[in-house]
Amino acid sequence: MERQNSETRQGQIKQAVLDIIYTDGLKNLSTRNLAKHIGLSEGAIFRHFHSKQDIILAIIKDVQNDFIGSLRTIANSSTEPEERLNRFLCQTVSYLTKNKGITMLMFSEASHNNDVALKDSLLQIFNNQKTLVSKIILDGVALGTWDESVPVENIAMLYMGIPVSLNIELILSGGEFHIDNFCQRMMQLMLKILRK
Repeated sequence: MERQNSETRQGQIKQAVLDIIYTDGLKNLSTRNLAKHIGLSEGAIFRHFHSKQDIILAIIKDVQNDFIGSLRTIANSSTEPEERLNRFLCQTVSYLTKNKGITMLMFSEASHNNDVALKDSLLQIFNNQKTLVSKIILDGVALGTWDESVPVENIAMLYMGIPVSLNIELILSGGEFHIDNFCQRMMQLMLKILRK
């Protein structure tokens, strides 16, 4: 087997963690199962990460950098609020579909292990999404496009339920999932609430 650099190996390990969680459940996430999944020894995994918790924290850091970073770029762009909201929503759906185990991992680990650092990271990710979607909505209200009487905080919380619905559909659909259709349905729902 060809030797790969540490960054590549770390990426493979993190992806394998998400794959195992999504397909086999969190209870089957062991270093032995992980090593078997990617064809490495357990010792090789520990050369790249000190512990299973380090792998999980690295995944959370990726979420903060990659996912929240892309959402921030969309929310702060100069395009019309409706276009931004659509891109924001579809980026959320795309990211979570591509990284299927991510939401299950974050909520399961934070709640089962009562890990304060993980809970803080999860809360930060949650609050960042709410703040960014609220910004888009407030921009639409300021332009007069959307109804100013709709409580922005409530719409932001409603938006935060979309990833939960997405995960349920992903799990129940057995891989037969159409991102565009889900994204369009959720966008139509949001616009029905927001439009004057």
